[in-house]
Amino acid sequence: MLEAFFAEWQMWTTLAIIAVAIVLYSLDRLSMELVSAAVLVALLVLFQIAPVPEEQTAKNALDAGALLRGFASPALFAIMGLMIIGQGMFQSAALDYPTRFLVKTHGKYPLPVMMLIFVFVMVVSAFLNNTPVVVMFIPIMAAIASQSKVPASKFMMPLSFVSIFGGMTTVIGSSTNLLAVDAFESQTGMKIDFFALAPIGLVLAAVGITFITLSSKWLLPSREGETLKSSSAQGKQFIAQIELTRGHPMIGQGATAGLFPDLPDMTVRMVQRKEDAFLPPFDDITFRLHDTIIVATTRKALTNLLRSKPDILAGVLSEVDIRDDTEASGELTMVEAIVAPGSRIIGRSISQIGFRYQTNCVIVGIQRRSKMIRADMSSIRLEAGDVLLILGDRTDIRSLRSDRDIVILEYSMAVLPDAAKSSRAALIFAIVVGTAALGLLPIAVSAIAGATLMVATGCLNIRQASRAVDLRIFLLIGSALAMGLALEKTGGAEYIAGAFVGLSQSGSPVKIMSVLFIITAITTNVLSNNATAVLFTPVAISAASQIGIDPMVLVMTVIFGANCSFATPIGYQTNLLVMAPGHYKFKDFIIIGIPLIILMWIVYTIIAPIYFTSIGLL
Repeated sequence: MLEAFFAEWQMWTTLAIIAVAIVLYSLDRLSMELVSAAVLVALLVLFQIAPVPEEQTAKNALDAGALLRGFASPALFAIMGLMIIGQGMFQSAALDYPTRFLVKTHGKYPLPVMMLIFVFVMVVSAFLNNTPVVVMFIPIMAAIASQSKVPASKFMMPLSFVSIFGGMTTVIGSSTNLLAVDAFESQTGMKIDFFALAPIGLVLAAVGITFITLSSKWLLPSREGETLKSSSAQGKQFIAQIELTRGHPMIGQGATAGLFPDLPDMTVRMVQRKEDAFLPPFDDITFRLHDTIIVATTRKALTNLLRSKPDILAGVLSEVDIRDDTEASGELTMVEAIVAPGSRIIGRSISQIGFRYQTNCVIVGIQRRSKMIRADMSSIRLEAGDVLLILGDRTDIRSLRSDRDIVILEYSMAVLPDAAKSSRAALIFAIVVGTAALGLLPIAVSAIAGATLMVATGCLNIRQASRAVDLRIFLLIGSALAMGLALEKTGGAEYIAGAFVGLSQSGSPVKIMSVLFIITAITTNVLSNNATAVLFTPVAISAASQIGIDPMVLVMTVIFGANCSFATPIGYQTNLLVMAPGHYKFKDFIIIGIPLIILMWIVYTIIAPIYFTSIGLL
């Protein structure tokens, strides 16, 4: 009697700890890391004082080793590995070419291109962590919004939701799927195939995208904030130069109708050939070795050229020493700086001040408000107020803060992707996805191997890889796995499953699936979707055993329900990412998210029983 009472007391205490954790997570008054650590400490202390013995042995089933085992979970390492791979794809601009193509063609075919973008985002999100995909596409959607004169608020939330839809279609599409699949396989020994989620996931995605397309006009706000208005400030013109050294790809090329196809969005102001200077028009000119091309360009156009055709600016890049010997180095960084009044470099040319040798950075552009300069950059005498566009290693750029001759504009500092490594990163990504999809390697193994290759091949340095690993997610998942284990071992999962079956009255599989889906969908919007998946997976397995159906049915129900994080910005990371550029308020997600969740619930309740019956699981 005493043991039964003690076990029941442990169960209720565990449920109370989980309930408090859910409330604290949803209130968002304390940091996610602190709440996760506090929950973990509470469970460790509880089961150290009141151990839960294994049925077969007297060993404590919830000792420190068991509760902390979640931090060594293969699913957790798979998530971390995929995050690093996603960072490598972003850092190397591996997806840069298709995205630039989409932006360019949007002006001609807006509706087809927008549909193509959403399909592209959805497909990539099925195999890559959603967060870097959305990060990559936010500026693209902002550019399209500015180009089409449509508020960014009409594009940003659909971008987040479409990435979530894509994540529903494969077992690696989101960390939610990975965690639920890992918990299912560890408890039952059964496997869920790589594309097992695809049939239902694609139907839900199609319905969701149709709903967003038809309802966005009325349910999404029309808000245009400072983001798009300030974009015009980035259009200021810099003078830059391109030197044609031996082997340069532009040698032997000429103008087409006065324009140069290899220099998009740039205006050629002058071509310097020894003592001769050629001015527009350039119909008869052919570039030769040692020519210097003086162009007027924006920072954005220059950055795009660095990404897409680094060979054209190989002369500039060769002067930048990118090191990897300190924590802050190893990243090609661009920043703007103003020549300070009273500076010692005023009246001197770039070649005279020896900027490259003093700072290990290169001045790649000069902007002067009073006039447009036509001269070799090395001969331009600097004036107070000139804006310099500087390129260098991250460490060297940071050291310029102490330079009294220039004022660094901190907001303009940006790390540039290394496009030279994009094919390498894309190949690693394809190998990881291919080996996981074909079942040649477990997902955790392929993800860790891919992350290691990203660093080993130079697509990322150690600092960039470590930055991709989100400590909040690491602590959240580890503590959630500990909560799920405690729920299972104390009998809490079985108790909730029994109450859950009773709640569905007759206990028919269809009713249980429907109720489980909506409860999971509600919980995932106030708690992390990862924690929701981990907590409800053991409940689903227990419920399935009580009513005598295949546990895969209810586990997949949990996965789809936990992915329906549409009603709050805290429901999923990508929702938080699009909040600022879309100028959304909390209620905006509620307005469109709740109808979308209800629609997903109805569609799932209809199609899931049909599908599971057709494959023999019901």
